[in-house]
Amino acid sequence: MNPFSIAQQTRRAFLGGTSKGLGAVALASLMDEAHASPGVLKTLPLPQKAKRVIWLTMAGGPSHLETFDPKPKLAEMHGKPMPESMTKGQQLAQLQGKPLNCFGPQHPFAKFGKNQIEICSLFPQIGSVIDDICLIRSMTTDAINHDPAHMFMNTGSQIAGRPSMGAWVTYGLGTEAADLPGFVVLTSLGKGGQNQPIAARQWSSGFLPSKYQGVQLRAKGDPVLYLTNPGGISREQQNADVQAINALNKQRNALVDDPEVATRIAQYEMAFQMQASVPDLMDISKEGKSLELYGCQPGDGSFASNCLLARRLAERGVRFIQLYHKDWDHHGGVKEGVALKAEEIDRACMALITDLKQRGMFEDTLIVWAGEFGRTPMSQGGSGRDHHNKAMSVWLAGAGIQGGIVHGATDDLGYAAVEKITTVHDLHATMLHQLGINHEAFTFKFQGLDARLSGVEGPKVIKDILA
Repeated sequence: MNPFSIAQQTRRAFLGGTSKGLGAVALASLMDEAHASPGVLKTLPLPQKAKRVIWLTMAGGPSHLETFDPKPKLAEMHGKPMPESMTKGQQLAQLQGKPLNCFGPQHPFAKFGKNQIEICSLFPQIGSVIDDICLIRSMTTDAINHDPAHMFMNTGSQIAGRPSMGAWVTYGLGTEAADLPGFVVLTSLGKGGQNQPIAARQWSSGFLPSKYQGVQLRAKGDPVLYLTNPGGISREQQNADVQAINALNKQRNALVDDPEVATRIAQYEMAFQMQASVPDLMDISKEGKSLELYGCQPGDGSFASNCLLARRLAERGVRFIQLYHKDWDHHGGVKEGVALKAEEIDRACMALITDLKQRGMFEDTLIVWAGEFGRTPMSQGGSGRDHHNKAMSVWLAGAGIQGGIVHGATDDLGYAAVEKITTVHDLHATMLHQLGINHEAFTFKFQGLDARLSGVEGPKVIKDILA
């Protein structure tokens, strides 16, 4: 039959007359294609320490001064004016033109691990695994407001339209999951109720083919909308319809060679596979001891549940898993706010590291904990802190990262990174390096330029933190 004549028929007539035959042929094709999806990098230029990434995003900007960066000098100067030499002419988000007084750390710090690393005493569970963690106290970022800061942390650019790091990784390495996306996003909201908006553009594929974009799974309720078939439609009927539609799409793609048509084909097939895989994935009721370890309950939508789901996704071959936990924007009430956050994440972070170690997955899973920026050592409204891009703390674990060390430092008041200063581009370069990718050569031609995740402003792999 002439393929052009098929294209000219109405889709309903064509499906009605030939769905059985096409369904059988396409089903055989699906069986052949139901395997790991390869990336564009057929061989890796570097030794691969990490096979996957779990990125823990603390949305809102956690204060390094109440989490991982002890500042006794700031405590001594509580209520006194900040030295003008530090702040004059500096970018200050919402404190411009206001009195700048020192605001001491609101919680005590304690020492943990073999090297007696000081972290806030609110995080004893993280402290119990600090020997597995590399704490970076000298991270900086370019952005000072939430949305551009999230964009910068996720894509290496403050401007929307660039691919997210998860999209870059799945583009390069593909995925080992046959029935789940290569890049999955989970979100949770804490007790404080500061529900800062998180936009899907933060896990976009940008100018990469759209099949590499992140797929959000809901932690409560239906994980994916329209996951179940309509009443009266069997799985076999659904499969026949999907494969018949894809047969048409494949014929169209043979004519136009459009990557978005190829994406549509892949997404139809993935959606069909997810109807079977996602309900089983999201059902954590049989996890038993793991539920106790993480301190969560099935269906509670908590950060702890999402950490457990992250481990389950990693086991199933998902390449990049990103968790967002909201409610870290403490312009007021930072003392109470961070205490709430600690209750929600401390045990779960420990459990994720412990669980991966018990399953032999810690050695090839890169875990990153980061917000979008830090907070000022000056007060805002007497009880909170403003956005701050000159100093923030992040930590990494697993996949060839040295544990039990601190990299870099801020000044005595925690205002700016002063020792072994690191950037978001450096963090991206290091992440790619551990995945076996040379960040300088990993590019995509866009608008006549070789675009890359790590940017072009002299990024460097943070070699001091590598084992």
